[in-house]
Amino acid sequence: MTKIKCTVAYDGSQFHGYQVQPQKRTVQREIQNALARMHHGSTIKIVASGRTDAGVHAYGQVFHFESPLKIPLERWPRALNSLLPGDIYVRHAEAVPETFHARYDVKQKEYRYRLLTRPEPDLFRRAYTAHVAQPLDLEAMNQAAEAIIGTHDFSCFCAANTDVKDKVRTVFHLSVSREKDDETVIRVVGSGFLYQMVRIITGTLLDVGKHQMAPERIAEIIAGGDRQAASATAPPQGLTLWKVTY
Repeated sequence: MTKIKCTVAYDGSQFHGYQVQPQKRTVQREIQNALARMHHGSTIKIVASGRTDAGVHAYGQVFHFESPLKIPLERWPRALNSLLPGDIYVRHAEAVPETFHARYDVKQKEYRYRLLTRPEPDLFRRAYTAHVAQPLDLEAMNQAAEAIIGTHDFSCFCAANTDVKDKVRTVFHLSVSREKDDETVIRVVGSGFLYQMVRIITGTLLDVGKHQMAPERIAEIIAGGDRQAASATAPPQGLTLWKVTY
């Protein structure tokens, strides 16, 4: 048996998230279906670095699986892509030690949230950006971001419907920058993220950028640990899991 690590990109628009769900189209189901075809109907379970929600995209999601097939490693991406739908693309495959685990060995993850910042929406970018009609104060947003960087109990930035007890995480980098005249990108790198944490941080930074919340409030919100004190969860379509580092 060979343990194989794959890096995969997907457009999350038409998926009910990453994880297998009964009677629903998910990324994990499509990949496992492709692997089953390659393995003559045998179930091959994949393990990913983590889940993504419905509508969330990935450029650098990572998963591993074990296979008895004697396929040269460089041919695995082409073989899988020939069986996958057009909204999933395996970018890379490599052999890894038996001890490797796509979820438990993660050192850090990078997410990017893309905002369309102009008065009118763009129908052709609506699946990959969140539209913000009013101008944003990027300086204030970056000031607020400074308070989030570091190791904290991020209960305030975690969706209520989670069973996770330990909500301490480390954010290594958080910045807001304009990429194009009408696009702004929030980039966050951390040791790991709580359920909907990046989208709640984004929603809170947006309120700061709209001058609906002072940057100084962020430290108070984190210290208080109250989800209700933070802002609304930003929509999923602007979010992309960009990179997973081991």
